[in-house]
Amino acid sequence: MFMWLGPLAGFLKFGTDGYPRAVQRRLRIVNAMALLIAVFSVIYAAVFAYYDAEHYRHLIVVNLLLAVIVLLVPLAHRINDIAAAVLIAIVEYVALFFFVRVFGHESGIQINYIIAAAVAFAIYGLSHFRIAVAVIAAGLVLHLAAWFLFPPERALFNADPSLLANLYISSAATTFGIIALIVGYAFTVADRARAEADAPLTNILPEAIAERLKERPGETVADSVAEASVMFSDLVGFTELAQRLGAERTVALLDQIVTEFDRLAVAHGVEKIKTTGDGYMAVAGVSRPQDDHLVRLARMALRLPDLVERLSATHGVNLKIRVGLASGPVMAGVIGADKFSYDVWGETVNLASWLDRTRCRARFRSRIRSRGARQRLRLCAARTDRGKRSRNARDLAAQRVCGFLAGPELGIFSGFLLGTRASLPRLPLRGVRAVSC
Repeated sequence: MFMWLGPLAGFLKFGTDGYPRAVQRRLRIVNAMALLIAVFSVIYAAVFAYYDAEHYRHLIVVNLLLAVIVLLVPLAHRINDIAAAVLIAIVEYVALFFFVRVFGHESGIQINYIIAAAVAFAIYGLSHFRIAVAVIAAGLVLHLAAWFLFPPERALFNADPSLLANLYISSAATTFGIIALIVGYAFTVADRARAEADAPLTNILPEAIAERLKERPGETVADSVAEASVMFSDLVGFTELAQRLGAERTVALLDQIVTEFDRLAVAHGVEKIKTTGDGYMAVAGVSRPQDDHLVRLARMALRLPDLVERLSATHGVNLKIRVGLASGPVMAGVIGADKFSYDVWGETVNLASWLDRTRCRARFRSRIRSRGARQRLRLCAARTDRGKRSRNARDLAAQRVCGFLAGPELGIFSGFLLGTRASLPRLPLRGVRAVSC
């Protein structure tokens, strides 16, 4: 908004430094209004000069003087946050009353008082509610007074009818133009402020959860999801490496790794839940239904080892990653008050976390006892990270993935452990057995 003004757009920020951002937005509206008043005052001066520069010389001078005064208004921001707005109101009200006195109410100049009602709250803010109401009331009184006090026969100038018509058209255009531009700018600023306020919320919470909280702020977010997938990952030996690298290199390395993980999460349509040091947790199918939640998360997981290897080479370090992936019922919700967070818990989460910690290495064995598990494993390997299409579970083993099922005590799970070659050790969960490795 107002970018069409080019270099003059910088005028909107003049004098606003040092104020809180919310106040700066309001002061920029004041500056925008001052600039528009100056522009229209110069236009009025040009109109008078066109009709008779000598006859209307005093009015030309008044208009040019008014333009200079309002252009200096932003200097009043140094006093306080409403001084400039009050000064604009006083100067503009006096000038309008003077011009109606000169030409009479048939000139329509008193229409400009309506601008006050449209923009008063935008330039004074709700924190100065009484001042805004007083300015609006004063504008109404002066508008009515100008109509009743200055009929055509009491006009100081016997102006050309075409000039009066021109003034009426100009006043109407000025009123509509300033109202449209100022209100439009105010809405633009408000939308930008709302977006800035929402940004931290959407960075902390999944988009669907953030929307729920914005629509129903007081509602407790607590969901039970019958089928979703959870992934944990951590970097092997990162703590020891961090001690050698120091804080600056460690933060740079970890920041790049997490940033790349975040990009992969977005690309695969999964949701990052949190990071804890070098640990990364992501889920799929929790905040919104996804029939292919397991496929999405597994495809992301298959990309992580090569990604970490590439970034390790870039930073001249040797890092490996462990990844645990599980699928099943979970619970999720927003917890905390001031620094709230969205978290996921349940046996599925514990299972994925345990897999991440096992350090076991998987070797493929040919039997998969669950047809459903076989189908899901094939789906997960439908495309490898090299872009090749897999046709059976043996291809998935080449991607270093281990799958298993949980027994009826926990419901049906499918879990995966990446970057492995040795056999999966005995699972520390009752009723659980390895069936694909």
